[in-house]
Amino acid sequence: MKIPSILLLLSIFSVNVSCAQIKIPQVLKDAAKTTASPGQDEIGSALKEALAIGISAGTDRLSLENGFLKNAAVKLLFPPEAQKIEKALRGIGMNRACDDFILSLNRAAELAVKEAKPVFVNALKEMSIQDASNILLSDQKNAATNYFQKTTSQQLRSKFKPIIESSLTKTEATRYWSDLSTRYNQIPFVNKVNTDLSDYATQKATEGLFHEIAAEELKIRQNPALRSTQLLKKVFSYADSKNPGQ
Repeated sequence: MKIPSILLLLSIFSVNVSCAQIKIPQVLKDAAKTTASPGQDEIGSALKEALAIGISAGTDRLSLENGFLKNAAVKLLFPPEAQKIEKALRGIGMNRACDDFILSLNRAAELAVKEAKPVFVNALKEMSIQDASNILLSDQKNAATNYFQKTTSQQLRSKFKPIIESSLTKTEATRYWSDLSTRYNQIPFVNKVNTDLSDYATQKATEGLFHEIAAEELKIRQNPALRSTQLLKKVFSYADSKNPGQ
């Protein structure tokens, strides 16, 4: 009566062994996909994917209400050459007017960054495969963002500026600035200030976005759990193996 039970156990064991034999090669193949050295096309695609994630996350975060205003690293203040305006006007009791201008300036940046996402995404497509390959193994953790910033900033600003100008009007930052600069220039014996507000806001908003993109790139480089696709895992794991001390 025990023989059938033994045969049954042997049958189950044989099936399990067969299944294991089937699964093991697949596991090895999956591991090979992750650890094999990536080709240049894969490197380029992965870096663009990482930057695209950074652009999306950065613009989404900054476009929220107070995305700029409550972020000390990117908050827009009075232009450097106009800080004497702020000091002088606050000195004569115009604190509310100065605060309203700063608020409207940051609201304009928040509005503009959201509308400008496609501009940055399109510019990203121009990064060459060779350039991507060259910067992957850089010891700079924001190397991709730095490269993207250096090579596209002028183009991005030219396309971004009209969006900023529209946003400055919508949030009344332009009107506030006109009122403040006019009032300051009426103060006796001061040197008049003529600041191009749209140029300043465009520059600062662009810098703010690159700051956030760099933060996202750093997260992907340092935290394997955030490498959300097989390609990102493969390429950045390869980079980790080449820079183990980074």
